[in-house]
Amino acid sequence: MQFIILLVSLALFVFYAAFIIYYAAGWRSIPSEQLLPTPGSHPKISVIIPARNEAANIKACLDSICNQSYPATAFEIIVMDDHSTDNTATIVQQYPATNVRLLQLSELLGKGNINAYKKKAIELSIQQANGELIVTTDADCIVPVNWLQTIAAFYLQTNAAFIAMPVVYSNSHRLIEVFQSLDFMTLQGITGASVYKKIHSMCNGANLAYTKKAFDAVGGFKGIDTIASGDDMLLMHKIYQQYPDKVLFLKSKEVIVQTAPMKTVKDFFNQRIRWASKADKYDDKRIFVVLLLVYLFNVLLALGPVFFMLKNYPLSIINYQLSVLELWLYLILLKTIIELIFLYPVAKFFSKQHLLWFFPVAQPFHICYTVIAGWLGKFGTYQWKERNVQ
Repeated sequence: MQFIILLVSLALFVFYAAFIIYYAAGWRSIPSEQLLPTPGSHPKISVIIPARNEAANIKACLDSICNQSYPATAFEIIVMDDHSTDNTATIVQQYPATNVRLLQLSELLGKGNINAYKKKAIELSIQQANGELIVTTDADCIVPVNWLQTIAAFYLQTNAAFIAMPVVYSNSHRLIEVFQSLDFMTLQGITGASVYKKIHSMCNGANLAYTKKAFDAVGGFKGIDTIASGDDMLLMHKIYQQYPDKVLFLKSKEVIVQTAPMKTVKDFFNQRIRWASKADKYDDKRIFVVLLLVYLFNVLLALGPVFFMLKNYPLSIINYQLSVLELWLYLILLKTIIELIFLYPVAKFFSKQHLLWFFPVAQPFHICYTVIAGWLGKFGTYQWKERNVQ
């Protein structure tokens, strides 16, 4: 028993550490694009915003997009109202910009039940879009002034079919928001590294760009349209399969989109369970292997106290003996150090290095939340936008 515990613990840690070190090297190797020159031509861009009960956020989102340095005549904004019960639609209808359009999902949607409302909202918006480049964001996001200009320049320089871009939480100093920011920055670092190194497909639907041609070429969401989540990563992998050299990550401060963190622990878990629910739906099995490894390592750490409460076995490493409790503490310490080495340049990119002081304290909670959210993502249900989803 002692040997099995030791062997499994060390094996999982070695593989986990190797992945984190590789991601760290990948993030550091991504070229940091400064403000790219204003493109000589201005490709038509369609910004698509699915919105459900976003009356508190939609105006600020539209303000930030309409304040772009990109010519207003070269982009349109399509807001797809997804059966809102507040005055989201009214706010969009009364918005003064002439390049803002409101569509109603309830009017465009045929009869029959669907599970993936957001995918359908995006798909129907793209059918109505005039742009050659589709850019998606969420209604609770704020975008920087050079967002579209930088995306357009990068698109023209690289001829990309799909562009993943950074997202950051605009958090206060509330502990739940700090925790989310640390967790989300880790995901963003892994996203950039994985896309740049072509390890596996990762992205966030709050800040994506892809060509309408590529979307149509892969059949849009066909084949993944019954899965509630995954309008970003599942689509990304479909496009990657057809355009592997044209799926890119744009690492530039000029395109960092800010989004609001969840305000309560319940909402936070609902969000993370929703993300975890698509883990076994990926055609890209490379990411499933990574997620499984991360999950098993965190399960091992979560069960550490149980092992030593049952019996604190002495374990031998060469000629050195340590207890299960000591092994558990060493693994958590080493995990924290390796993750901080990875996270520091990511936090620096987002100008959030000050949050790293909270990282060691957040580690035990992060381990527990990973185990719980992963389990419920597979076997539980969650509520999102006042809808219960399986």
